[in-house]
Amino acid sequence: MHAYRSHTCAALTAANVGETVRLSGWVHRVRDHGGVLFIDLRDHFGVTQILCDGDSAAFAELEKVRSEWCVRIDGTVKARAPELVNTKLPTGEIEVYVRELEVLGAADELPLMVFGDQEYPEETRLRYRYLDLRREAMQQNMTLRSDVVSSMRRRMWDKGFREYQTPIITASSPEGARDFLVPSRLHPGKFYALPQAPQQFKQLIMVSGFDKYFQIAPCFRDEDPRADRSPTDFYQLDLEMSFVEQQDVFDTIQPVLTGVFEEFGGGRKVDQDWPQISYKDAALWYGSDKPDLRNPIKMQVVSDHFRGSGFAIFAKLLEQDGTEIRAIPAPTGGSRKFCDRMNAFAQKEGLPGMGYIFWRDQGEGMEAAGPLAKNIGPERTEAIRQQLGLGVGDAAFFLGGKPKAFEKVAGKARDVIGEDLNLTEKDRFAFAWIVDFPIYEQDEESGAIDFEHNPFSMPQGGMEALQGNPLDVRGYQYDLACNGYELVSGAIRNHKPEIMLKAFELAGYGEDEVKSRFGALFNAFHYGAPPHGGCAAGIDRIVMLLADEANIREVMMFPMNQRAEDLMMDAPSDPTSDQLMELGLRIIPQE
Repeated sequence: MHAYRSHTCAALTAANVGETVRLSGWVHRVRDHGGVLFIDLRDHFGVTQILCDGDSAAFAELEKVRSEWCVRIDGTVKARAPELVNTKLPTGEIEVYVRELEVLGAADELPLMVFGDQEYPEETRLRYRYLDLRREAMQQNMTLRSDVVSSMRRRMWDKGFREYQTPIITASSPEGARDFLVPSRLHPGKFYALPQAPQQFKQLIMVSGFDKYFQIAPCFRDEDPRADRSPTDFYQLDLEMSFVEQQDVFDTIQPVLTGVFEEFGGGRKVDQDWPQISYKDAALWYGSDKPDLRNPIKMQVVSDHFRGSGFAIFAKLLEQDGTEIRAIPAPTGGSRKFCDRMNAFAQKEGLPGMGYIFWRDQGEGMEAAGPLAKNIGPERTEAIRQQLGLGVGDAAFFLGGKPKAFEKVAGKARDVIGEDLNLTEKDRFAFAWIVDFPIYEQDEESGAIDFEHNPFSMPQGGMEALQGNPLDVRGYQYDLACNGYELVSGAIRNHKPEIMLKAFELAGYGEDEVKSRFGALFNAFHYGAPPHGGCAAGIDRIVMLLADEANIREVMMFPMNQRAEDLMMDAPSDPTSDQLMELGLRIIPQE
């Protein structure tokens, strides 16, 4: 017999009754029934109930074991009485009578329990992650993650892609976040960087003549943490293709992701029709470039109904350039209680409030109620109702000003309204491509132009588009949104050196700086670069959605905490004096 097990803790069935078996695993739960011990023995695969009484030579030793001791048992498989069969377990028809026990690893008093659903502070869970990972939900999440990655790889190979690895130590590159820098021992005073993404390398692979590339790529960004983003590192399904247009990339990645969500989505509906929505329309309709389309609410501009109206706040606001009034329809939200609740929500978000109108049945017909309705009068109120397609029992909320100032709050309000009124459809994955991203943005204080999104995107219209107002330039750049999260980001790349120079010039990068920072890419484009494009899909977020988790750390094996600290490994840590001396570095104390 094998030194540790003849079967896993999920393998035994009624067909094994009478056999002598060997199992190894962790003591999940101990139940003492007065002279008879029942223990749930757990391994990665499942749970088997074992029992022991005073007739067994192992009884005295088994009485000593506690939760999470790692043990090996030898015993005989017995059938459970029909009334004691546990139909929830694959091994529920049997139990194993213990005849011999070996303690493989005793456990001290536990800082957190593996058995049960008790909640523990995240600090405790991350400090003792190896115990946290033993819990059933975490075992399932990590198994799911592994299976999703395996499925992605198979699907990419089936589409004619090959996997190539790119360097982990490289040069610093502006990808929209801070780099992690790595000091060089051999070149004192100089630094490598951990790649924010394999962006330049995968483009160089296309210039090298490899038609299709993909990689399950680690990416490193020194970012502020959020629930849906790791503050240090993450993994993405990275791909690039030559001789393609934007739609070719969409047609490649859609069946891969559709297949993954259908395979691991637990029967939830997976939308097959992925609309393409411009960045401008997404901001207008949803207040976000990653809209949750399970929520049917679409915001609309209603400025004309308030120009010169009796509602002075909006009327005066509209006299300023670049301002507008937007309405958030709220079907079934037509009660003063709900309207007051949403007004309080806006105040918590830092706004003075949120105007509203709701429509109610007064017996003799429909009536518009609320402060706004009284101020603008029945004619304008009716025009708003008709534009928004609302009726009795419905409401609308209004925000005004320069869109950039209120869009984010409007988007949050839309989400809250959809949730609170049960308009947002559950058990569904709703996808949308967001396209036509602006390449540039302008700093409101300095007036300086800089890249708003990926600097390596091909501008729509090529060189000619770069001759006009930079803020009007749109890129062949796209994101894929699903249920309010950005899952994919990509672009058709700028592969022409003269357009690359002009694009960076508009953002304040001179030719010498482009050659210095992106020399390899810039030089490569002088030697017959093909048109190419691609995208990257965030694996952590995809698994988070599939696992129905709200926090990305629930689907990462060893994540950092919110302060970018590894509590288990005590990182970041202080370097030794010898390490600093060898690298030619000195730490300046923070005041």
